[in-house]
Amino acid sequence: MNHALHRAMANAKMTEAHLADACGVDPYRSAAPASLWKSLVTKTQRELVFAGYTNYFLWLEQANLASALRRKAAEDVPLTLSTRIAVTLSELEKLGDVSGIEGRFETGHVNLSVFRFDDEMIVTPILARRVGHDSPMMHLRRRQADGMFDRFAAHVEELWSRGRDIREAKQHDPT
Repeated sequence: MNHALHRAMANAKMTEAHLADACGVDPYRSAAPASLWKSLVTKTQRELVFAGYTNYFLWLEQANLASALRRKAAEDVPLTLSTRIAVTLSELEKLGDVSGIEGRFETGHVNLSVFRFDDEMIVTPILARRVGHDSPMMHLRRRQADGMFDRFAAHVEELWSRGRDIREAKQHDPT
């Protein structure tokens, strides 16, 4: 077998293995149907994480998201929300009396939004001069150890560990 052809075939298999977690890609996050987001929120049973700059769109596009989050928290689903968007902070403040809902700030610029729904995830890398809805979107499903899903999950955990609780931040805000 031709050495170049063999190397190309080996690289193709390696690429397939690395992409095993990818189950969908869109050139724009806004191209994903609202039904995808609703389905992911609805079927989540263990862990729901919204980590990013632009998760305010979920509050605007998903009817009754606050009610769904209240139900998830009542079912003991660990729920973590992190954002610097005023809309999200306002909505989270309304849920201040619900145990099991947390939010944190991380002041570093991550250029990435990650939305986790148990073993599925939406990842949006924020491109220069673009906003979240205008950036590419990857729909991932955990299918292997240390694949793309696990790597993005570790990224979110690292940011969470460095973050400040949003209620603490509000207490120290002079405005």
